[in-house]
Amino acid sequence: MEYPIDRRNPPQATQLHGQPSEVPTMVAAAGPAAQFAYEEFIYGKLRNPSTRKNYRHCVHRFLRFCELRQQTLTMVTPRDIGEFLDQLTFAPATKKLYLAALRHFFDTLVSRHAVLLNPAASVRGERLQVIEGKTPEIGVAAARKLLRSIDTSGIVGLRDRAIIGILIYTAVRVGAIASLQAGDFYDIGTQFCLRFREKGGKSREIPCRHDLQVFLQEYLSAAEPADRKSPLFTTANRRTGTLNSRPMSPGDIARMFKRRCRQIHLPPRLSPHSMRVTTITDLLSSGVPLEDVQNLAGHSDPRTTRLYDRRQRTVTRNIVERISV
Repeated sequence: MEYPIDRRNPPQATQLHGQPSEVPTMVAAAGPAAQFAYEEFIYGKLRNPSTRKNYRHCVHRFLRFCELRQQTLTMVTPRDIGEFLDQLTFAPATKKLYLAALRHFFDTLVSRHAVLLNPAASVRGERLQVIEGKTPEIGVAAARKLLRSIDTSGIVGLRDRAIIGILIYTAVRVGAIASLQAGDFYDIGTQFCLRFREKGGKSREIPCRHDLQVFLQEYLSAAEPADRKSPLFTTANRRTGTLNSRPMSPGDIARMFKRRCRQIHLPPRLSPHSMRVTTITDLLSSGVPLEDVQNLAGHSDPRTTRLYDRRQRTVTRNIVERISV
């Protein structure tokens, strides 16, 4: 179903199917304040490209739902939000994403006096209780084996060892590694650090463990990046075994990781995120306070850190023998 565009004033309308242009038809019809609020919400408040894409999709889908019911923006009620969520055939976590997007969208509309009240504010999402995340753990012994299995006689091996070392010794996400530049590894006088740009636009500095420092120094000595702005990790030419100038993407890193796992017969379902799970679990098992592990992982909520803790899986005979029945 195509939504009409006003050819006399194209910036104020859009086709909600396909590539969005400026402002959805329903928003444009609500007046300048609504148009301003929409652009402020999408382009001003949502700085992460992935979040912007997801939230825009959620809002556009809801607006299509309202247009089919011949509603205007000011007519939307909590009932409309609830009925929209009810007809979605998604998992509870995805529905929570839709609800979050609509709450933030209508908050912005209210702040710009485009609507009087936020109809999504009082709508409750489905209860979602997750005790443990789904990412498989690689295990400390397997992680150590993987790291030691890499042949570092060539530059590709040095690169891969440095990347896997970062995964193990910093617990950062693969996207943060892909965005590293040569200048993000630096000496502060007493130690070397890595500076990461992470999810949500956050920037964090993490000290380098001594062996990770060596991995990076040996790799950089061989790679010789052009300047501090050069990507730290670049792709390789398969025929020559040399590196080129194209930065590795998160997908490139994930494929490299899986290839290295296959070489030593580790389960194919493991991913770079498995290292994050292993590092967090290992630190908690070693008695490191949850707050410190949370800070390393970059989580704003300790409940998120607990999802990575795989210690909860272990039920020992000592536990079951203590049942009093």
